[in-house]
Amino acid sequence: MSEVIIRKAVQEDCAPMLELIRELAEYEKALHEVTLTLDEFTKDGFGKSPVWGAFVAELNHEIVGISLYYDRFSTWKGRRLYLEDLVVTEKMRGKQIGKLLFDATLEYGKSNQYSGMVFQVLNWNEPAINFYKKYSPKFDNEWLNVSIELKD
Repeated sequence: MSEVIIRKAVQEDCAPMLELIRELAEYEKALHEVTLTLDEFTKDGFGKSPVWGAFVAELNHEIVGISLYYDRFSTWKGRRLYLEDLVVTEKMRGKQIGKLLFDATLEYGKSNQYSGMVFQVLNWNEPAINFYKKYSPKFDNEWLNVSIELKD
């Protein structure tokens, strides 16, 4: 196997990144909930006021994984890095690509003086839970996820 390259995402990566996001949504049985368009995704990551950043895993000039993050602020802890998605395409899972992406994201958080990194994992996603347990995270069973849709 060729070497996997982990690098910061560039605008040209948006289409394959969105495909990986859809692949994740399908795995989570929620593909119908992905309403984000490629134009919105690109503008929100590379427009005048970007709101997300990402690392991509590239193998033979193909994006095979992503780690997408954004800033979050805690009144108790200060700046936190929020990991929105960590996705490796199904055919490439089990090859340490997720670890490379996760480690790059952790290092980004440390080098940019974030106080920590937070994320969510579905309670039935045992492979992901077992992956994250290797990093000694704190799982929180007290807080409920809440969201309100603002657009139709």
